[in-house]
Amino acid sequence: MKHLLPFIVLLATACTTTKSGNPIFEGTYADPEGVVFGDECWIYPTWSVNYDEQLHFDAFSSKDLVHWTKHERIIDSSRVKWARRAMWAPAAVEKDGKYYLFFAANDVHEGEIGGIGVAVADSPAGPFEDMLGKPLIGEIINGAQPIDQYVFKDKDGTYYMYYGGWGHCNICRLADDFRSVVPFDDGEMFKEVTPEGYIEGPFMFIHNDKYYFMWSEGGWTGPDYRVAYAIADSPFGPFERRDVILRTDENVATGAGHHSVVYNERSDKYYIIYHRHPLDSTDGNNRVTCIEQMHFDAEGNILPVKLTFEGVAADRF
Repeated sequence: MKHLLPFIVLLATACTTTKSGNPIFEGTYADPEGVVFGDECWIYPTWSVNYDEQLHFDAFSSKDLVHWTKHERIIDSSRVKWARRAMWAPAAVEKDGKYYLFFAANDVHEGEIGGIGVAVADSPAGPFEDMLGKPLIGEIINGAQPIDQYVFKDKDGTYYMYYGGWGHCNICRLADDFRSVVPFDDGEMFKEVTPEGYIEGPFMFIHNDKYYFMWSEGGWTGPDYRVAYAIADSPFGPFERRDVILRTDENVATGAGHHSVVYNERSDKYYIIYHRHPLDSTDGNNRVTCIEQMHFDAEGNILPVKLTFEGVAADRF
């Protein structure tokens, strides 16, 4: 047995130091939406190619953030008849045993058909089917292009959607069946909540009873793309910009942004899932999905995130 001990120790060490690596899976994928369903972390990203080819979504699942399973074509434009190009930035939610996938399509401009749609499935792996046969939100309201939606469940069970490109962000309230937008108590349908520096990619989570609102700034193809955040006492803000916590590292990658955050209740750890451009990249669509652990200081501020090639250690959900 003695001669086996060094091997056992080495094996145990290797098992405890297993890392995800960055990127965490192969392929050009961006705008990753991370969400925990049961004992698995799921990622729903944009397939990062030319807009006219961007006509389906794949998903990825993992029980430990290291080993990922690819689920191909969970939905495509054949099941979304109004989508003709630029399907991107999906957001997934489970409610009452059903799985809902919100997404943007067509890179819509004034007078065009497109915007934010919603699909439904019995499994997080799909297949998802278009629920409405048309966009849920197809108009440009408060200057916000209807893209980059994030669906947030508040403490009281209310579902809100944050969305918007072109430097404007709106919040709206979703109906219980996710088939429509319903008015706020004051009768308004949409409220603008744009913080300083906002461009796109909103995200919201609660930590220690505070609302952490996050977004992307800069240009998505360039090195100035980054993530900033604010903290508020309400899902409506006001959201005063705190700091940038994710940005280019000239030794690792450029244009780190359009992220999401997942929380592992089992380990009490937060992770930021984001995309970035490899250092040698010259193509704006050459974006890859990565993960890092996210930390807070004693006052609850998010600490700057260090970009790595190693990623994170295995962490079971």
